[in-house]
Order: sequence, then C-alpha cells, then structure tokens
Amino acid sequence: MNADVSVRLAWPDDGARIAAVQRAHWLRSYGDLVDPAELEALDESVMTARWTQLISAPRDARMRTLVALERATLRGFALVHPCHDPDADQVRDAEIGEFVVDADHRSLGHGSRLLHACVDTVRADSFERAVWWVSPTDDELRAWLKESGWEPDGAHREFAGANGPVKQIRLHTTLT
Repeated sequence: MNADVSVRLAWPDDGARIAAVQRAHWLRSYGDLVDPAELEALDESVMTARWTQLISAPRDARMRTLVALERATLRGFALVHPCHDPDADQVRDAEIGEFVVDADHRSLGHGSRLLHACVDTVRADSFERAVWWVSPTDDELRAWLKESGWEPDGAHREFAGANGPVKQIRLHTTLT
C-alpha cells in the first residue's frame, strides 16, 4: 500500500474541501435531474458550515464522516450513520448516506479504501447490515458495489425532479 494515500475520520477543518467536492459532484451528477439554477445557487460557504457542524457535533455518536486523502489533499468523503428508513432497525442497520470521490481522482483506489473504511467503521459500531441508496441507472456504481458484496434488497423510492421522478434502489450488505 502506498503510504501517501489513506482514509481517516474527518476533522472540522475538512469542511470546506468536503463542501467543494460535494458541490462539484452535485453539479456534474444532478444537473439534468434538478433545476440547474438551484444547483448553481448552492452556497459553498453554507455547505462548509453544515459539514463543519456535522463533523464537530454529529446528531448521533455513530454518525461519522470519513475522508480519503492523497498526502494531505482530500480526494473523497463518505458519511455513515444509522439508517432511518421506515423498515430499518437503527441499532442494526447503518447507511452510507454520502459517498463521493473527486471525479479527477477516480480509479486510483480512493473509493475502495473509503468503502472499506466505511464498512469497518459501521462494523466497529456493532451494526449488522449496511444499506446504500443508488440510482438504478448508475451501472458502473452498481457493478462495483456488487463486486464488493452489495445486493439489492427490493426497496425503492422516488423524489420529484425537474424532468420527472428521480428513482433510487437500496443495496445492502451483511456486516456479521
């Protein structure tokens, strides 16, 4: 393993870089699903303040933000927390609520390291299952997750989008 890459728990000072990576990801990934003006209006300073607050004082002790680093530069982040789905058990079920690797730094191992750290973190918090909501049309992500042991569990949901409903399916993996 290269000593110049790692994953660690986020620090409050990471909030600005997390917000920048998240905003760029949202612009790229959701530009055709929501009103582009809404995405452009996202205030990075507000996003930074929210991430800093979330990292400094999470609502639940099992809510963690992890960051993937190359040297000291943040290349991706993930948020794990108890799953709040109506059919979930918040003691047993964790959720990967956000998972983003900077587009210019994909396929370099940051995602795999980050995913392993997410699983290790929720397992250490005694969760027995992890879930992740994904787009049913994101074949690349779903294939990668399937190779990593994730499978659909039959749950699905929809959100209103600018060009019609935005659909998601829930994947899960067993942690025990």
